[in-house]
Amino acid sequence: MEIDKTNRPGQAGRVTGYTKTGASAPATPASSEATQPVSASVLGIPEHEFTPRVRDAIMTLMHEVDRLRREVEQARVKLDEMARTADQDMLLPILNRRAFVREITRFTSFAERYKTSSSVIYIDLNNFKTVNDDHGHAAGDAVLRHVSDLILGQIRDSDVLARLGGDEFGVILAHVTAEQAQRKGASLANTLRDHPPLVDGKPVPLSFSYGVYELRAGETPDAIMHEADRAMYAQKRSQP
Repeated sequence: MEIDKTNRPGQAGRVTGYTKTGASAPATPASSEATQPVSASVLGIPEHEFTPRVRDAIMTLMHEVDRLRREVEQARVKLDEMARTADQDMLLPILNRRAFVREITRFTSFAERYKTSSSVIYIDLNNFKTVNDDHGHAAGDAVLRHVSDLILGQIRDSDVLARLGGDEFGVILAHVTAEQAQRKGASLANTLRDHPPLVDGKPVPLSFSYGVYELRAGETPDAIMHEADRAMYAQKRSQP
């Protein structure tokens, strides 16, 4: 949402369009030329009508225009903030499920238009409930933040991370095939294993299962999420 910056407050009162009037005449010496009558047109108002009352009315109008511009800018900022709030997870500084579904639609459109590959990784933390049960919900929230930060540190700015609910995360990897996404998922799992979260100064062993699905043109976000979720549960069941 961009506001046109060419009409900045303070420019509305700039006077333009000064024109010389009078009958055409051959050039005369500078001294006589300076005595020829000159009239000004401000906002289309001839000089002889530019009385103090008209000037005051114009200044009042200009101030009102500036006030309305400020209100529009404040409304734009508020709308941007509301949009960010609606898209952000309630706990973590990443996207929520609603925004993630929208991003899947966007990346699917890219796949159709530009024939580019992108993939989804569906992540589910293993045995996360025991963290809340053994250490409390504050510790559980800290673990979720740790996982979020860890994933953000391993993906690119062009990729997307969201919390899908509870202890589930979703990642969209731009310009990445399913095979490449599988390797990224394994890398993220190894990084979490090697860098466990700390609770009361002690490491809490944590792992996650993940499923990968490559986006295809024409598929709905629900179908894509279902396939990635199914792949994640297949991996979870295969683990000892």
